[in-house]
Amino acid sequence: MITGHFPSTRLRRNRNSKAVRALVAENHLKPADLLQPVFVIPEADSTTEIPNMYGTVRMGINPLLDYVGQLQELGIKGIFLFSNIPAEMRNSSASEAFNPEGIIPSAVRALRAQYPEMMLIADVALDCYTDHGHDGLLINGEIANDPSIEALCQQAEVLAAAGCDSVAPSDMMDGRIGCIRTHLDETGYDHVRIISYACKYASSFYGPFRDAVGSGGVFKGDKKTYQLSPTNTDEAMHEAAMDIEEGADMLIVKPGLAYLDILHQVKATFRKPTLSYQVSGEYAMLQAAAHAGIVDWDQAILETLMAFKRAGADAIITYAAKEMAEKLNRT
Repeated sequence: MITGHFPSTRLRRNRNSKAVRALVAENHLKPADLLQPVFVIPEADSTTEIPNMYGTVRMGINPLLDYVGQLQELGIKGIFLFSNIPAEMRNSSASEAFNPEGIIPSAVRALRAQYPEMMLIADVALDCYTDHGHDGLLINGEIANDPSIEALCQQAEVLAAAGCDSVAPSDMMDGRIGCIRTHLDETGYDHVRIISYACKYASSFYGPFRDAVGSGGVFKGDKKTYQLSPTNTDEAMHEAAMDIEEGADMLIVKPGLAYLDILHQVKATFRKPTLSYQVSGEYAMLQAAAHAGIVDWDQAILETLMAFKRAGADAIITYAAKEMAEKLNRT
């Protein structure tokens, strides 16, 4: 029970200097709390800017190697890898997702050789590889759950074989965590962890990301038949519980700010390592407001990242990871 009455108790005493505010801070943010998404393209030496992402770029393997070296020096421990391939490499079966010589397996091999301690987390979903932009296989006009799981298992195996220590299924197919866990165990990759997008909502904040991976131009319809409805809390908890039972090692709640209540409930209920994803639209919205002079970028981004920590996030996936690590290392 909190006790104390004014004037003998004056809570402002513990706020009246920078030193005391630091001393009594209840939550802390450090570079190791941040995970950086990266977008990989086939052109080995190229970088291309992503519209509306304010300085975020797609990278070929060579600039990616340099970039990840900078992240490691700053104290960032892991990256999330996403691909962007040309339209002519996409098809209805997402066959490039299972290509051992594809750009993500190739990038993983190069990164693993140069940065053996870096956590390499690869996205497992088909939207970067299909010609329709959905996360699963489209059959007779519908996303087919079980055939999609078979494809996701193949993709996860290819990524594990390349050297990923973590795979992150973001597809939201029913049962995919258990099937991927069994498949990885049976093929000799029982050491590879599964970081599940357990609570991924059908959100309006994904637009810049779809442009970043090249699926925005081909995507038709919506993803409401497999991503969570923004109206639902209990369903999210059910998803998280099932993923844990099926073998998920960590959980992701996505998006971030609009779902802090879900993040808090998932962490408080299951006590599993839980990550929050500050998605592309959230990042771009803050950047746009800062560029318009509406908010101070440094203060706004720090405040939002601290909100994730306060709600229970063990780590935060954010496009501002590198920039924030630089700032944190200077304080």
